[in-house]
Amino acid sequence: MLEISDSIQTLSSDDIFDNLLHYDYNINHLLSLKEKGVAKDDPAYLSSYRSFEGEVYENFIYEKLLRYAQENDYIEKFILKGFHQNKDKSNPNTLSISEKQQIVYRTKSREISEFDAMFITKNKELYFVEMTLVKSVLKLRKRLRKKKALLEIIFPDYEIKALIILNEGASGVKQFPSYCTVWFTKEFSAKNVLEHILKYNNREKKKLVPKDIVNTKKMIEADSLKLYPFKYYNTMTWITKKLRAHRHHIIDLKFLFNFKIKRYHNLYNKLYVGYIGITEIAPMLGLNVDDFSKEQKVVIAIEKKHTDEIVLTYYIQKSRKNLLLYSFNTHNEVVKEKKDPYGITVTEVYHITKFMDESYKLSVGNIDMMTKLFRKMFLKWEKQKRKKD
Repeated sequence: MLEISDSIQTLSSDDIFDNLLHYDYNINHLLSLKEKGVAKDDPAYLSSYRSFEGEVYENFIYEKLLRYAQENDYIEKFILKGFHQNKDKSNPNTLSISEKQQIVYRTKSREISEFDAMFITKNKELYFVEMTLVKSVLKLRKRLRKKKALLEIIFPDYEIKALIILNEGASGVKQFPSYCTVWFTKEFSAKNVLEHILKYNNREKKKLVPKDIVNTKKMIEADSLKLYPFKYYNTMTWITKKLRAHRHHIIDLKFLFNFKIKRYHNLYNKLYVGYIGITEIAPMLGLNVDDFSKEQKVVIAIEKKHTDEIVLTYYIQKSRKNLLLYSFNTHNEVVKEKKDPYGITVTEVYHITKFMDESYKLSVGNIDMMTKLFRKMFLKWEKQKRKKD
């Protein structure tokens, strides 16, 4: 079984030696703020320091988990990362180690998910680990669904579970799904690590302190795990085709709510269903048509919110890297967001736009119908849920 050890709960550093000093930290911004004399209570300094402290905490817990796994007979395999493993190349369509020495799964040039740690138990359970110092875990809960869905797709022979490691005082923990095991550690401080970094540069640091490598038969490289082949964009295109293949309805709801497709929806978060011309949709989204070409397509997706409500979202790709997202908030107001030019969504929309022909064109009437339908279904589910509770 998985029970937190006293050593992890109290954050004892006796067994990890000086290993924390051998990790690379994204600390340049924090160091520049210190050089400028920015006060420690300044919001900019606090934000940068908390980010650094989160990195140190993740590495600290990873070092502790390595040793915990080595001593725990319930754990059969533990995936190595950082300086404990030997492969730094991030390979497509498999688990591998990124340039930042993290466990990742990516397709072509885009990372789909990153995992803080991962291990397999003797009961064929595959645990992915999340550790954070953040007190509110709402964003973490949103990430869990996507990561679990991906692992269920590529590792169908394992039962996928999560180990969540938090500092005492974190809120919202009771809302974690049943597949999560939650551990709490005492309050963490990265003060000593920062002091050492300030005292020595990286080259001197690595000469001064020894490195304790943990690499036994139980410890494995990320790419040694055999997984089920999964082609990200091919699957996305197949889902779009099937969603629109119904003879009498715009969307095939039976297909959408199939158990397997619901898992894919958890992974992709949004499933693309068609497009509409800019002039037709402009009044609804409050767009100035003069800001776009007359041929501009607006790609429409059905997106799953963390509440499981399904809503429509709208994507306008003005250029290869310039993608705008339009959606509606709870007050039915239009919200505009510029997507990360290097994010997976930019590549998805570019891919799906090239694929969709005239048969995927939607009307404002189609959009209104789908919006009302999904809202009605969600309210029905909520009512049923309240009755069960």
